Amino acid sequence: MHFDFKRDQKLKTVKFRIGSIHVGSGDRLLIIAGPCVVENREMIMNTAKQLKAAAARADVDLIFKASYRKANRTSAESFTGIGNQEALEILADVREKYGLPILTDIHSPEEAELAARYTDVLQIPAFLSRQTELLQAAGKTGRVVNIKKGQFMAPGDMGLAAEKVAATGNKKIMLTERGASFGYHNLVVDFRGLPQMAAFGYPVIFDATHSVQLPSAGNGVSSGDRKYILPLARAAVAVGVTGVFMEVHPNPAEAKSDAATQLPLSRFGRLVKDLKALFELSKTFEKEI
Repeated sequence: MHFDFKRDQKLKTVKFRIGSIHVGSGDRLLIIAGPCVVENREMIMNTAKQLKAAAARADVDLIFKASYRKANRTSAESFTGIGNQEALEILADVREKYGLPILTDIHSPEEAELAARYTDVLQIPAFLSRQTELLQAAGKTGRVVNIKKGQFMAPGDMGLAAEKVAATGNKKIMLTERGASFGYHNLVVDFRGLPQMAAFGYPVIFDATHSVQLPSAGNGVSSGDRKYILPLARAAVAVGVTGVFMEVHPNPAEAKSDAATQLPLSRFGRLVKDLKALFELSKTFEKEI
């Protein structure tokens, strides 16, 4: 379904639960946060502990995220993971110890069932957002499916991606904006896309860290400019979203992937506090003209 925002009637937002979190109600801000990839057990567990504490102080809902493997690195020499089984077991331990729902991404239909055993949300990477068999495999697991909008896709085309999942009988779908290609090695965010995607009736998430990437601009790796994370995240909440996605690392300079764009863990608490305040204020905004 292609959506004409000016002409078509917007659909009522689908509501569902992820663990104890109610998604789609519009009552509480949802934060999806964690390192880009599972690097080791100690870092993941310590980061999850601190993220949970900060989210509780800000009174927001939290889903912990980390990739268990990276299948789409710019260079073949880049870090791809510590091993699928070990990484998934670490994520499962985060869920058990801290009571946090877990999000991870998958890159092939064969990964869907395996990842679903250990996690609560299966994420479809932006580069793969049109892959029919991948979307269907994720939907068939019954897990929540978060579809990243391809950098090459119009917001109005995301309804077609969502339909591929919904056709499996699973309508627990989230749509995520993460920037659009703007020439070579650059992304921009068109905030009109947030209400356009929301009109399909699925909760919309804004990815505040991948949106500041400079793809493949770092001599074999993606670069980026993290100083824009804060203003873009605040702008998205003001426009209106269900939640904000951000990659967070204790020491981004030492991160094994996306070092240029991960938010320092020390900055997470203040940002989430600010986003919470904006989210509550946005409830008073006039929604349409």
